[in-house]
Amino acid sequence: MRLRAAMATAVASAGILLAGWQSGAHVADTGTATTTSLSSSATAGGTGTAGGTGTAGGTGTSSGGTTGGSTTAATYDGAAVQTRFGTVQVQVTIQGGKITEVTALQLTDAERKSAQISSRAAPVLRSEVLQAQSASVQTVGGATVTSDAYLTSLQAALDAAHF
Repeated sequence: MRLRAAMATAVASAGILLAGWQSGAHVADTGTATTTSLSSSATAGGTGTAGGTGTAGGTGTSSGGTTGGSTTAATYDGAAVQTRFGTVQVQVTIQGGKITEVTALQLTDAERKSAQISSRAAPVLRSEVLQAQSASVQTVGGATVTSDAYLTSLQAALDAAHF
């Protein structure tokens, strides 16, 4: 029985990654950007919803500016990724060809424990992404589902930015 559960989990995780990758590829084809100044800032908000089928949702949108100049910044919203613990969505800011900020727009919050795990994992993931300058970072121990969804959403945003 444990083997069956492990296999189901592995298949579900692969499905999430595949759906996120496909969603990110779609976002990269349809993303648009406009110029803004550095002094503008995006606000984060929203709440996650419980449930989901283990697939990535949303389309990922972009706002902000071009990534070529040193005085302009572009922000891109990643796809909203549904997990069994709630929705995860991140926004990335790119300036001068570098990732300068990663903001969690939504984190898992289906229950109190999920919210605690997310609030612990998000700053670690943000720091790792800023250091690596990509979504190719390790997941946070004890927060694998949140980490995978965070990185899937981030990759969709980076794809939209053609980064």
